[in-house]
Amino acid sequence: MANHNRPVETGRYLVTGGAGFIGANFVHLLMERYPQAKVTVLDKLTYAGNPKNLDPVRDKAGFRFVQGDISDESLVTPLIAEGFDFVINFAAETHVDRSIGDPASFVTTDVFGVYRLLEAVKAHPVSLFVQISTDEVYGEVMEGASTEEAPLMPRNPYAASKAGGDRLAYSYYATYGIPVVVTRCSNNYGPYQYPEKLMPLFITNAIDDEPLPVYGSGKNTRDWIHVRDHAAAILTICGADGVEGEIYNIGADTEKNVLEVADRLLHHTGKPASLLKQVVDRPGHDRRYQVDWTKLNRATGWKPEVEFEAGVQQTVEWYQAHEDWWRPLKSGEFLDYYKKNYKFLPEEKGK
Repeated sequence: MANHNRPVETGRYLVTGGAGFIGANFVHLLMERYPQAKVTVLDKLTYAGNPKNLDPVRDKAGFRFVQGDISDESLVTPLIAEGFDFVINFAAETHVDRSIGDPASFVTTDVFGVYRLLEAVKAHPVSLFVQISTDEVYGEVMEGASTEEAPLMPRNPYAASKAGGDRLAYSYYATYGIPVVVTRCSNNYGPYQYPEKLMPLFITNAIDDEPLPVYGSGKNTRDWIHVRDHAAAILTICGADGVEGEIYNIGADTEKNVLEVADRLLHHTGKPASLLKQVVDRPGHDRRYQVDWTKLNRATGWKPEVEFEAGVQQTVEWYQAHEDWWRPLKSGEFLDYYKKNYKFLPEEKGK
């Protein structure tokens, strides 16, 4: 049910982390659907935040970009004091592999940064604060699917930091009455995703006939959702009634393991399976995630619309058409990280 007290179509939105993959796609959809909205993006522009991700909306009326860190009180408080209807917090360190080597930056952004935003919103109220969490807070789910009531059992520093920010946001609803909603989404894919993540890494490596590094057996499974469906779910929540204090899982019931995803990517790039190469598995690699998103569907009517095969084909075609976007990213720091992270195993004789 729509909430007519919240100005979704003409509202003032602060989108933190809006130059990142999911945040930028959300901003694109928001400004496409609601051209009268006023949108401010706050982004630190770390390696994963890219100003080019916002090129499609940069010249639109009502759009503004502010560079800065959500952990910086001297920036965040006066910014939020300007007055917003919605604060959507995508800002986060997100890559599990990086969290294993550098947990500190994850705790700083994903927990302390959330605290800074919440404190500012406590002083300068908004209609809705949306904390973007992740299905990884539930930990491994070997059977069935996690509902919103499932215990949180994060097994890596990234998931643990997201669980911390998620629960901190809820505590500000319970303690201070701030209108908070928490979303936990499954694995996103689509355009503008930094090439350290599985799909863009495999697609861009395949384009260059480079090996596709498969952790361990390649049987680790995830639920895959197109980023546009995730963005649409968040927009739906912004306009829905009775969402304050609630948690919503966002999923697509598209469970695929790494080898199954790789097979489709190789098919759509026209490259051989011989590019698949096994690498040393990462520590604490969760074998399976799956969320039950029935609650969101019943509350708002939202459901995913992008079918996996079509979404994967569109994604491959986007990276094929946008080499000017991803090639500059796969250099320097990225290459150092790539070489450090992926230890290719010797191939068995006879293969």
